[in-house]
Amino acid sequence: MGFKRRRVITALLAANAVKPLSGRISALGFAVGWPTSELAPQLLALTAADTAQAVLRGKASKSTVLLAGASAAAFGYLITGARRTGPLAETALTESLGADYLEQIPDRPSDADLKVPLRDLARPFSMMKPGVEVIRDINYRDGGSRARLDIYRPVGVDLTDAPVLIQVHGGGWTMGDKSQQGLLLMNRMAARGWVCVAINYRLAPKHPFPAQIVDVKKAIAWTRDNIASYGGDPSYLVITGGSAGGHLASLAALTPEVKEYQPGFEAADTRVSACVPFYGVYDLAGITGDKAAVEMRDLFLAKRIFKQDPKTQLEAFELASPLTHVTPDSPDFFVLHGVHDGLVSIRQARAFVEKLRAISTGMTTYLELPGTQHAFEVFSSIRSQQVIRSVERWLEWHRANRRTATRDQLVDA
Repeated sequence: MGFKRRRVITALLAANAVKPLSGRISALGFAVGWPTSELAPQLLALTAADTAQAVLRGKASKSTVLLAGASAAAFGYLITGARRTGPLAETALTESLGADYLEQIPDRPSDADLKVPLRDLARPFSMMKPGVEVIRDINYRDGGSRARLDIYRPVGVDLTDAPVLIQVHGGGWTMGDKSQQGLLLMNRMAARGWVCVAINYRLAPKHPFPAQIVDVKKAIAWTRDNIASYGGDPSYLVITGGSAGGHLASLAALTPEVKEYQPGFEAADTRVSACVPFYGVYDLAGITGDKAAVEMRDLFLAKRIFKQDPKTQLEAFELASPLTHVTPDSPDFFVLHGVHDGLVSIRQARAFVEKLRAISTGMTTYLELPGTQHAFEVFSSIRSQQVIRSVERWLEWHRANRRTATRDQLVDA
């Protein structure tokens, strides 16, 4: 591929990352915009090196150099936007938790620990931390690979009653694996002494909904019954996930009393103390009237996930919508979503947070990220590292101050 073609392609990628494709082609905008946005520093360096080499070899025209300059400016804009994530997150935390929240965290992260090391940007896909072990492929129910979970915990530490984080992967309810997502957060929290549980679940369309939420709840029940053997506190479970995983985590957190989602284990305790959904889906029924939500329901969910017609069976879609389950007793939430999300509209998060704040007596923290696509924390980047550090601070504050046992008793933090 020649220099001119490389510059044209790079310029198009940069333009889409700054202003993503929208409407019916928003998914395409996500597919090429997400990696471009999060890898902007690397792409800026490659653009500069490629252009310098072409100039030295006499293969660069004025137009291609201008294209390279425009791309570099766009990447610089993206990097500047990503660097603003830290202050935005800190504002969201102080508004929700209080200006002195850091003073309430025992063994709080140091200022140096909150900075993003250059090595994490230089190796964006290397996410395992030294000192963290993974116990893989434990069955939480009968079945094959989709019935298994992994446990992340610190190596060589005698854990007792450690806080527990359950991670639910995304993938549009049709793909994905426990080993692919949530790695930055799980490794970071495990290094701080948490026990993290990454779960698989059955996938559509082979297994239509509600198989997915049934499995998530089964995994929660297994965790409560067994996590003490791995050093975890069964009375303090926090659940997280991204995209479809954000939907399933939120739905599980809000429906401990919905027995339709616990067939055969109706008496199991599936309550959680808090939920941290990343770019989740909260309206599967189109109850908000949002055009994007209705299109998702009719064009995708009905055919691929539920295999039901919302015109005659809308109740199933409503039951599956976290928006319909918010009550005064809902657990605490930290909701995160990108404004440029090309797969799940930011309006879903805004509607969900508005309802949580209007009805729930629990705490709702909301971080809305300008210029940010779907799946922004899947690998290491300037933005993802700052977001993960903000979630770490929220979780550690919650652990210390709102560690409410799901057996209706307070647990000494």
